[in-house]
Amino acid sequence: MSSNYANRPNGYLEMIQKGLSAVRSFHPGLSVGTGTRDEQIIRLKKEIQSVDDIVIGAGAGLSTAAGLTYSGERFDKYFGDFAARFGISDIYSGGFYPFPDNETRWAWWARHIYYNRYIDAPKPAYQKLRALVQDKDYFVITTNVDHQFQRAGFDKKRLFYTQGDYGLFQSVNPAIQKTYDNREWVMQAMQAQGFVRDSAGVFQIPQGGVSMRIPTALIPKCPDDGSDIIMNLRADDSFVEDEGWYEAAAAYADFIRIHKNLHTLYLEIGVGANTPVIIKYPFWAVTAENPKAVYACLNYDAAFCPKQIEGQSICIDGDAGDILEFLCSDNMKLP
Repeated sequence: MSSNYANRPNGYLEMIQKGLSAVRSFHPGLSVGTGTRDEQIIRLKKEIQSVDDIVIGAGAGLSTAAGLTYSGERFDKYFGDFAARFGISDIYSGGFYPFPDNETRWAWWARHIYYNRYIDAPKPAYQKLRALVQDKDYFVITTNVDHQFQRAGFDKKRLFYTQGDYGLFQSVNPAIQKTYDNREWVMQAMQAQGFVRDSAGVFQIPQGGVSMRIPTALIPKCPDDGSDIIMNLRADDSFVEDEGWYEAAAAYADFIRIHKNLHTLYLEIGVGANTPVIIKYPFWAVTAENPKAVYACLNYDAAFCPKQIEGQSICIDGDAGDILEFLCSDNMKLP
């Protein structure tokens, strides 16, 4: 960690600790909020318009709603050759596959990164969300690593990517606590496999197919010491939290502190059961602390809140993209 940030607040750790402490004190039982689904959607629209500020907490469900699916048609289209040869069934599990050599492994990762980081999502869920909050004082914390918030036009100074970024590499040397932009390498590796750009500038598979290997000379190495490179994704304690990470963590802490007594909407979208300590539990905690705060959860088959904050909560079950589109619709009339 840079000494410049050693004494700055760390919103990531502070909020996790707050959430874990609060969960232990909540009364048993969960709620799906009060009122019908339509009534809760109308209430959410009103809250978005009237609150002083909004803290958005986004998980994988938001990117899924935006069409960045890791299996099915997208996977078959761009990774069908890897599926046929190695039996890989989806993009996520492919990231852990023990490929036979580095040339094949990095060919996989070039595609993995490109199709989840360097193209726009197929559906406009992120753009719809931005349209709803762009005139508000907002901050975003996300466990997603696909950069779609910035691609949709969110202010990068209001974003905290807690778990890394598909667009960054880090060295295997723990002494090097830096990250490296990988865009140029990804484009070279895609071209080396034989991908060609379509009229929109997006790499596609030509009729003759593509290679599943890149040249040995193209295997990425650390620019500083020539060591091996890995993805900057939080998998274990080797994850590099660089100066940009600490700056965002401090900005998140400052935002929460400055707005802690205001009419704040904690808007959780698509957060699953894998990482509730990063977004869900902290959002419950700060809502319970502030009677003016409102907690909203948009999730497919997983929209709920503690009984303790039921009256302050909005829980809407369904596809987040559909809900966001409806909230943006001119046909949605408020009473």
